[in-house]
Amino acid sequence: MSVTPPVNGQVIGQAHYATRAVLERLLATTGTTFHQSVALNVIADSGETIERVRLVDRMTGTLKIDAEAAEATLAELSAAGLLEEVPGSTARVGLTPAGRDRRHANSTGIADITARLYADLPAEDLAAAGRVLTEVTARANAVLAGA
Repeated sequence: MSVTPPVNGQVIGQAHYATRAVLERLLATTGTTFHQSVALNVIADSGETIERVRLVDRMTGTLKIDAEAAEATLAELSAAGLLEEVPGSTARVGLTPAGRDRRHANSTGIADITARLYADLPAEDLAAAGRVLTEVTARANAVLAGA
């Protein structure tokens, strides 16, 4: 009989790294890094254009990377033709048609993986896990902020 451990950093980390490995394998098929996929998603979720500074802030806050690493990711996306400055603005960036296509391909694959990983888990268990992990994230962010 296997015993289910309570939620702790080790359990969370194991789930993170296992699902991240699955995601990385998928993203590799489209030539996208994890950081690039996050940037593409943030832009797409913001209506396909966003202020560059806001995008960098979202990436640094979410990924816990510095602004230099976020800017390097944006440079990679620009060099790959997936991201461009919005015409008439030096402060906003947006997805190119190729960027939209890449994000769509990644999202389709992620939806398939998500369905397979979460398919038969009870909705109430997923809701409880979501509440707990959201609170743990908020507390960790507070510690990082020095609160």
